[in-house]
Formats: sequence, C-alpha cells, structure tokens
Amino acid sequence: MDDQPDRQARIRNETPLIREYWAILLRQKWVVGGIIVLALLAGLAMTLLATPQYTASSRIEISRQDQQITNVEGVDKGDRTFDQEFYDTQYELLRTRAIAERVARELRLANNTEFFAAHGLEPDNTPFLADNGAAPTREDLARREKTAVGLLLGNISISPVSRSALVDISYTSGSPTISAQVANEWARQFIAESNDRRYESTADAREFLERRLAELLEEVEESERKLVNYANENDIVILDRVEQDGDTVGSTSLVSRNLDAMNQALNEATAQRVRLESEARTGGGAATVNNSALSNLRARRAELRAQYAELMVQFEPGYPAARNLQEQISTLDQAIAQEEARIRGGAGDDYRAAVEREETLRARVNALTGQLRNQERARIQYNLYQNEVDTNRQLYESVLQRYREIGVASVGASNISIVDEAQVPGGPSSPNLPLNLLVSLFAGVALAGIAVFLLEQLDEGIRDPAEITPQTGLPLLGAIPTSGLENEEISEIIRDPKSDLSEAYLTVRSNLAMSTRHGVPKSFMVTSSRPAEGKSTTSYALASVIARTGKRVALVDADMRSPSIHTLFDAKNEDGFSNYLTGTDDLRSLIHETDIPNLWLMTAGRTPPSAAELLSTDRAAEMVAKLLEQFDHVVVDAPPLLGLADAPLISSAIDGVVYVIEARGVPVRGINLSLERLHDSNANLLGAVMTKFSGKESSQYGYGYGYGYGYGLNYGREEKPA
Repeated sequence: MDDQPDRQARIRNETPLIREYWAILLRQKWVVGGIIVLALLAGLAMTLLATPQYTASSRIEISRQDQQITNVEGVDKGDRTFDQEFYDTQYELLRTRAIAERVARELRLANNTEFFAAHGLEPDNTPFLADNGAAPTREDLARREKTAVGLLLGNISISPVSRSALVDISYTSGSPTISAQVANEWARQFIAESNDRRYESTADAREFLERRLAELLEEVEESERKLVNYANENDIVILDRVEQDGDTVGSTSLVSRNLDAMNQALNEATAQRVRLESEARTGGGAATVNNSALSNLRARRAELRAQYAELMVQFEPGYPAARNLQEQISTLDQAIAQEEARIRGGAGDDYRAAVEREETLRARVNALTGQLRNQERARIQYNLYQNEVDTNRQLYESVLQRYREIGVASVGASNISIVDEAQVPGGPSSPNLPLNLLVSLFAGVALAGIAVFLLEQLDEGIRDPAEITPQTGLPLLGAIPTSGLENEEISEIIRDPKSDLSEAYLTVRSNLAMSTRHGVPKSFMVTSSRPAEGKSTTSYALASVIARTGKRVALVDADMRSPSIHTLFDAKNEDGFSNYLTGTDDLRSLIHETDIPNLWLMTAGRTPPSAAELLSTDRAAEMVAKLLEQFDHVVVDAPPLLGLADAPLISSAIDGVVYVIEARGVPVRGINLSLERLHDSNANLLGAVMTKFSGKESSQYGYGYGYGYGYGLNYGREEKPA
C-alpha cells in the first residue's frame, strides 16, 4: 500500500477531462435538463406574446474629405487619412442625443400618439399622453419630448458596412411607416447636425481670432514702444538691418559706422606721422629732393662749377672771370643752405602737426570704442525687444491672414450623403421563433452551466475515490457502491459471497491485508466523521468477510451512545461492551456466537451516563488484549468523531483505524478536522473506505463500479441514526 497515493494521483492525472465533465453532467442531469426546458418554454412564451416589430434602414456614405468649393483650408483639416478613429467618431456621433432631439422636433413626435403607440405606450397606461380635450401642459410636453428621445435612442441601430464608408441606420418600432420615417429623418438630421457643427466651429473660430487679433495688436504696439524707448535711452541709432526669412539677423548702428570712419582716418594719420617723422630725422629727406627751387639752385651751382673748372684749366684762380664765378658759386651755396634750413624747419612743423592730429583721432576712436561697447551691451536687451517685436508682428500677420481665410473656408459641400432611403418594410423583423428558440437554448445551456458550476462549488464533499488521497492523505482501501434496493436486508446481501457488495468489501479486506507487514491487522476499529456514513455496515461487512476466510473474528459494538450492530444480527442489546468497562470481567458472558461461522458479537450494552469517562481507563485495552487471546481478529465499531471524544480514546487500544467517508457527504475540511483528532491521539490510520458511491458520477470508476456493482444492491440505508 506504500505506492497507493502515487497510484491514485497518477490515475487522476491520466483521466480525460471530457470524462470528468461527463460525470458532472450525469450528477446534475435533472438540473441541466430542467433549466434548458424552462428556458425554451420562456423563449416560446415570449415569442408568442411579443408584439410584431418592423425595422426600416437607410444607408449613408461618410467621405473622408469635404468637397471644398474654394481652395482655402477650413478649421478642420481637409485632407483626412483613412483612420478608424475618424469613423468611430462618426459612428458615435450618429448615436448622440442631439440627433434624437432634432428628429423628435422635426417629426413632432411629442404630439404623435401613433409614435408612442408603436412602442407600446398608450394613453391608458401613460398619464402624460392622455387627451383631456385641452392643450398639454408644459410639464407634460417636456415629459413627452424626453420620452420620445429615449425611445428613439433605445430603438435606433447604427451598423457600419465592413470595409467601406457606408453606414446603415436602422429603426425598429411597431409601425412600419414610423420606422421608415425615423430612419430617413435620422440620416437627414445627421447631415444637418454635421453642417451646423462645422458652421458653429467656424463662427467660434472667427470670434476667437477677432479677440486674438486685438490682443496681438496691443502686444505689437507695446513691444515696439518698449523698443523705441530703450533705443532713445541708450542712444542706439540703427541705420540698416539685415533680415532673413522675416527675422532680423543683423544691423548697423550710427556709432559703429562713425567708429569705422575714425579708424580709417586714424590709420591714414598714423601713416603720415611715420613718414614725416622719417623726413624730419633725415633733414628733410624727400622734401629737399623734391623742392623745385632748391633743385634749380643746385643745378645753377653745378653749371657754375663746371665753368669754373674749365677756366681753371687755362687760368689761375685769381683770374677775374674765375673770381666772378667763385663769388656766384658762394652766393648760390648760401642760398642753398638757407633753403635747406627752411625746408628742415617746415618738416618738423609738419611732423608735430601730424602727431597732434594722430593723437586727436586716437582719442576720438577710443571714445567711440567705449561708446560702442556700452551700446553693444545694451544691444543684448535691444535685440530681445527687437525679436519680441518681430515675433508679435509675424504672429499678428499670420492670425490676420487666417482670419481672412476662414470667411470663405466653410463654403463647401457636406462629406455625408444619403445613398439609399428607407422603405416601408413589408413584414415584421421580429419576433423570429427559430432564432428566439435558439437563443433560449443557448441561454438555458449557459444558465445550466452556471447552476452546475455553483452547485459543484458548493458541494464540498468528496465525490470521487481518486480525490481521497490528494484531499486527506489517506490511502484508498476501496469504494463501496450504492444501489436502489430498499426491501432486502443489507446483512443478507453481505452474507452472499457472490453479491457485488460482498465482493467490494472483499477488495477492501485485500487492500487492508497489504496495509501491514503481517496482513490484516489483529485489531482495528472503523469510524467516520458523522453518523449515517456507513461505518457500522462496514464494520459488520469486514468482520463477515474476514470470518469467511476461516479466521476467528470478534465484532465489538463500541458505539455505546447509539448502538446498531445488534440489529444486523437480529440480536438483543443487553450486556456488552459497557458492562466490561464498568467492571464485569467475564468475557464469555458478554460475547455471543452469531449465525455466521467464525464470527462472534459483543453488543454495546446499556448506555452509560458518561461513555468518555469509561473509555478513559485501561479497561478497553485490556479487553482487546483478552479477546486477541481467543480470536484472530478484533473489529471495533467506534462512534463518529465530530463532537465526541470516544473514538480517539478507543484508537489507543487497537492496532489501526479504518476511516469511512461517505461520497458527497462531509466537507473535506470536516474530514481533515476529524483526522487531526486521530493524529493527535497517535492513532494508526490504515486507510479510507468510500461508501455510498455511484460509479456514474466518477470519471475514473465509472466502468468498474457503475456496471459491476450497479445491480441488486441497497447500500443507501444505515440501520442506526447516529
């Protein structure tokens, strides 16, 4: 039995899922069938009692672009790409209350009694529709309009045609004429609403732009005023600007232009000063060479020297002509010296004047440079003001241009058109009996599934033998089937070795023999969580099956609170187990031989005032020991565990415990609570036996027990109430 839990888990994992569902369906077949039948009857009744409804449909086309008469772009983007978001928006706009209110006003549905009658509202059952011979009050008229709008929204259907820009508008009512009128009017009012919304958006845009233009104009004037004031405060004079793409990227100021001129004059003065300085240092230099008078004097002196030289060839220096020439040459030398002195004095004056002019220009340049630095620092803020002016002016001009365009942008045809108008339907669209029955069938199946799911979830008992080991940890000794027999005693069925019930308990006895190394335990007790789970019958059956193998067996009824074993033998419950616990030592007088060979019975005896106190002594263990001296096996029918302390006390006197679990009986948490009490008392749990099991409810045991044990059995009757 060591591999029993693994084997049970393996069987459960290998079970087809469909077989589990089939087992559930068999368990709840009456619930499923009843719900489906009721659903079909409800669908049939609703179909027969329903008022005929007529559906009319109109078809419209929603284009992606407006048909623009002008080329000016409107408020909405004209070139819409095909996107689902755009069409989903249109579909939702088709379902808005605004369209329903326009249709109600256009068709005057608030005063149309036929419209309300087509939806089941009559003056008899609707007070505000009653005709009192006078005009309806304002409150009644408002209620009529609100009701009409609600009816329109509740019966309109918007159905987009797949993979197209077409949309079907369908309306359903009890009147074919009204259905067609509403479907057509809905399409027309949707187009009108779209146009109105476009015009309103244009008007709103114009109003917004007018306010924005006034604000921008004020901002432009304010920014220009700041720019001019700042320029005046910082002596900034802009001569020209460099613009690119409408933005100012550079400018030339008066100071910068003056500085350029002064720098050029300073460079020229510096060059002149350098030249004059060089001439002054060389004694006139180029001035003496370039002087015409000095050149003439030097030329005349050269001629006279030449003549003097010719005379010296022929005459002496004292020759009169030679002396005359010598005097002229001396006169010329004096004139030349005087002229050179004059020229040298003029070069010095020119040099000093050049130096003074250079210094004056350099001071002016330095002053302009400082002024330019100050202006450049001020130009940072000036440029910010200038950029603000340019930005405001550009924004103002763009808004002004847009304002002028919007005036003609809304002149265009609607992007929505009616493709097919609704026709008066020739026959009702509902009720549809086959469709309603099919829907009722599916609804019944769904409700039945929900009901079965809830019932299965609420049923916390163990339904399948394969669930015992995973849920409780106990090895499964066997599953005892139930049957429909009620007129034959259970003892007679068990005594028949050929009966299916007897064979089931024989299987339990065989598994019990493998629970210990020495075969069937010498002494064991049978208990359960609560009364009427089949523990007494199991005790009787196991004792009978073991006795049938030739072993001497003593069956003890230890359930002193509610004894029942004696009824299976048609015996009287006189002296028995309680007598021995109270002090009677003569076991022979307490044990009686039964009509089953090798089987002796000890009844429970008279009910004591406190069974737990009697079991708290060692008398029970002594009795079992004495019985084992005379018998091969002792089987004890113990009381149930929940609420009683008897079974844990008895478990200390025997070798093991067989735990009985009723199929679909005690919840798993109650079973585990009972097992915890046995574990706390150090009881040796041999395994579990499932009783009252119907094989048709199991996906693993359906064929074995459902067929083999399904005939001639009556295990559903427990002879004792406790």
